[in-house]
Amino acid sequence: MARDNRAKIAEILMNSDNFISGEEISEKLGISRAAVWKHIKTLKENGYDIESVNKVGYRLKSINNSSFSPERFLSILDTEFIGRNIKCFDSLESTNKYVLENSENLEDGSVVIAEEQTGGRGRIGKPWKSKSGEGIWMSIVLKPEIPLNKAPFITLISGAALVDAFRNMDVDAKIKWPNDIILNGKKLCGILTEMKAQVERIECITTGVGINVLTEEFPEDIRKKATSLFIEGCLTDREKIASEFMKSFERMYKAYIEKDDRKEVLDICTENSVLIGKEIRVIERGEEKYAICNGIDVDGNLIVTDENGHRKTIFSGEVSVRGKNGYI
Repeated sequence: MARDNRAKIAEILMNSDNFISGEEISEKLGISRAAVWKHIKTLKENGYDIESVNKVGYRLKSINNSSFSPERFLSILDTEFIGRNIKCFDSLESTNKYVLENSENLEDGSVVIAEEQTGGRGRIGKPWKSKSGEGIWMSIVLKPEIPLNKAPFITLISGAALVDAFRNMDVDAKIKWPNDIILNGKKLCGILTEMKAQVERIECITTGVGINVLTEEFPEDIRKKATSLFIEGCLTDREKIASEFMKSFERMYKAYIEKDDRKEVLDICTENSVLIGKEIRVIERGEEKYAICNGIDVDGNLIVTDENGHRKTIFSGEVSVRGKNGYI
């Protein structure tokens, strides 16, 4: 409830050009003026530049949207190798594309971040909106010595690490298998894992992550199913968010690569799934079929029961999954 009220206060301020009193906000939300003050204080701590005038009220002046600072990021990063070598760009076509084209010159664990992507994309080639200064558009360089069939699980590691990091920042994020992070029923992040390999040897894996941080408004076609941390009244400190994600990612990734330990990842993905236990639509080559989502297997594939009562394994590279009546 506190999170919902904070998001509503952020929305009220975003939609008002003038000062709005604490009394008016308290009446709209049915909460005390003291509670309003506490939420305003938290929003300020989360990067919202809110002007407060005694006996007048509050006004949103701006949001901290300065360029991503690699110096500050490295000063708070708590990892052994993930993110220790960071390359920042004002603009790239795609951070994943850059990694795959320059993998020979990038160290294991390096991170590539761009203020904007002019050709960002998601799974199955879908375009991903990546405007300058509005989000975290980044790719991690990975060079593990693992069989090709173990690579897809890294998408689940990324999803679990994002949820874990957000949880540490008081953001109640969920997972829509295999690669979407959901907040309050809308898409907050997307993950795209790609690989460069020869015969049976992996040269490089890149896991790309796009997080909507400061976006205030989305295009009409995705407005009802996309959100941002700013819209939800959450932390908008991009360096902090990226560092928390990489800390969680490194822990889970090392457990998987070094010990084949998948427990934490599978637990997080199962406990925070928006699909498990629900009727879903499985879309394959344009054909939709209904199924009940039962869970996730040890390899990270989705287990469903189809309309004929048969249990099936769904592989992420082959299909799209939607809720019965909508996105989730």
